Amino acid sequence: MRIAIYAGSFDPPTLGHLWMIERGASLFDRLVVAIGTNTEKRYTFSVEERLDMLAKLTEKYKNVKVDFFKNQFLVKYAKIMGANYIIRGIRTEADFQYERDMRLINGDLEPSIETVFLMPPREIAEISSSFVKGLVGPPGWEKIVSRYLPGPVYKKFITKLGK
Repeated sequence: MRIAIYAGSFDPPTLGHLWMIERGASLFDRLVVAIGTNTEKRYTFSVEERLDMLAKLTEKYKNVKVDFFKNQFLVKYAKIMGANYIIRGIRTEADFQYERDMRLINGDLEPSIETVFLMPPREIAEISSSFVKGLVGPPGWEKIVSRYLPGPVYKKFITKLGK
């Protein structure tokens, strides 16, 4: 069975994340979408809110499970979950360099787990949670942000960050 992990902070889940989930669900027998923690990040949504949003976004995929992990390396978490693959998105050259380095380190830690890189289509290539949060503030930001978030996430985002 081909099991993959797609991990991130998903704060909030974007259309880019959703694209990765759709591709991962079609490529693998099972996909675990895992929220990881990063002590250097300040989160807008709690883990519970992010788990809830992801669960609703992925409920139509019977082979997708949403989970949470903390205080462990992604590749070690993948091993515990029985995964053979980690999927990562590549949007920019900087992403490629970072993800390449992480793939090499992960290969040292768990050689049996492969990293698969996916490149999103042009219309969502620049989307990240940080990018979306950075748009908040100037007049008309709500309309702009709506282009980058799935509908249910957009509603929660507006409720949480709307002025």
